[in-house]
Amino acid sequence: MKLKNGFVTHNTGEEQILVSANGEFNGLAKSNATAAFIIDCLKEETTEERIVDAMLTLYDAPRDVIERDVKRVIDTLRSINALE
Repeated sequence: MKLKNGFVTHNTGEEQILVSANGEFNGLAKSNATAAFIIDCLKEETTEERIVDAMLTLYDAPRDVIERDVKRVIDTLRSINALE
């Protein structure tokens, strides 16, 4: 899975903003640091498991919590048609 071409991100310092440059999604999606990390991982072809593994190296949290967070962000991105 991967972020679709035409979706671009902009980091404002405290949050990341995701916008569609191709008109597939009208609006902005604001992300905290955790969601921004997940979105950045999705700029390349990857899997949920790889994202979870990468997050486990950065965050001191139980695997099931990270898995739930990754799933929630991915489900949100799917709902706005941002993933291939």
